[in-house]
Amino acid sequence: MGTKSKKEIEFLCTDCGNTTPKWVGKCPFCGAWNTLKEHAVERVVDAGGSGRGLGGPVHRVVPLKEVATEDTRRLSTANSEFDRVLGGGLAPGSLVLIGGDPGIGKSTLVLTTLATMTAAGVKSLYVSGEESACQVKLRSERLNVSGSDMLLLCETSLEKVIRQAEEIKPQVLVIDSIQTMYKPDLPGTPGSASQLRECTLDLMVFAKNSGCITILIGHVTKDGQIAGPRILEHMVDTVVYFEGDRNHQYRLLRTIKNRFGATDEIGVFEMTGHGLESVENPSKVFLQEDAEPAPGSVVCCTLEGSRAMLFECQALVSQTGYAVPQRVAVGIDPKRLTIILALLEKFGGVAVGMSDVFVNIAGGMKVNDGSSDLALALAIASNHLGIPLRRQTVAIGELGLSGEVRSVSLLEQRLKEAKRLGMDEAIVPAVGKLPDSISGIRIVRVKTLSEAVSWLMDKK
Repeated sequence: MGTKSKKEIEFLCTDCGNTTPKWVGKCPFCGAWNTLKEHAVERVVDAGGSGRGLGGPVHRVVPLKEVATEDTRRLSTANSEFDRVLGGGLAPGSLVLIGGDPGIGKSTLVLTTLATMTAAGVKSLYVSGEESACQVKLRSERLNVSGSDMLLLCETSLEKVIRQAEEIKPQVLVIDSIQTMYKPDLPGTPGSASQLRECTLDLMVFAKNSGCITILIGHVTKDGQIAGPRILEHMVDTVVYFEGDRNHQYRLLRTIKNRFGATDEIGVFEMTGHGLESVENPSKVFLQEDAEPAPGSVVCCTLEGSRAMLFECQALVSQTGYAVPQRVAVGIDPKRLTIILALLEKFGGVAVGMSDVFVNIAGGMKVNDGSSDLALALAIASNHLGIPLRRQTVAIGELGLSGEVRSVSLLEQRLKEAKRLGMDEAIVPAVGKLPDSISGIRIVRVKTLSEAVSWLMDKK
């Protein structure tokens, strides 16, 4: 039987992006008031009106035990850091969303990756909705990939894009950006919630039915979320975010969602004149080598997925000039800083209540690992007391609200990374068992924050 179009009225929540068949004052999904807006949606149904036809074969109901698994061999991007973030490469038929601030390197990474994959024999199509063909060519010349056989299409109509993709049959399709795509039969301008949802849905159906790997580049709002609002994150298979300051050379690519791999991996890149290059040893990036010991600087080790990374905690304590002391945290949660300051006052004997306190994770890195608590506390106490720590000392431990130093996961892996980078002393929790295989590192065990501060004062 054939198909026909049917127009329906729905009410779309401008906050969460969900729809309801009728208007209500309060959104039943996110609880926001007066956020439902009426809009018309054209549904494609079969001639019998049995439902929405999204194209592709008709599937039958089968028991789970009878489902045959396929050999979904991943497609490598020839970029070790990008492959790490994706979980080993691009899965066939997957829909990947890459988000980040303007100018941080999203298009640069995708363009250079496609050029490398095309050189390896992968058929790829790059769809640019924001730049002309001449602009893309000029950017490719700056990146030294202008001689690539990668296919280019400058178009904003999604129907024309999918029609071209069905004819060309690429293995990888890139949409730059999804906010510029539109369907003329839908209300709203490109980038609106209804356009984003329907365009992404059509691309998802195309990717699943054809097996084409589809990569969407998405803009972010002022609060750092994918513009849309968060509609795209629920529909795609993988979501990765670019982090870092566009004015600095290093970038972090972090996995937020991944149906084909782990969600806690990160990739480290360096922005050069020829694009983004992988950083094989990120720990050296975030540590300042050959620097003199200074009060307020302590090295710590965190785990990002399967990777152990060393970074530098910096603290500055100064006399306040205001009625209320300032508390500024860069790279860590400000609430965590407040807790650490309270623990130092209560159990460490470090009186910083009437002082301005500034803490920073060097290199633009963001850390949410509780194992950095001890290093941050020692950095604050070190600067306040004027006692510098050796650059070869690493502190690892989580602080409890009763002043105890709690154990951390995979301590052996962290210490091995510290030893590899030249650390010879480690301040670790007294609880837990340390392996005997780690040699060359002097282990200092502390039970409480008070013991850690006393150890620091003995260095004076």
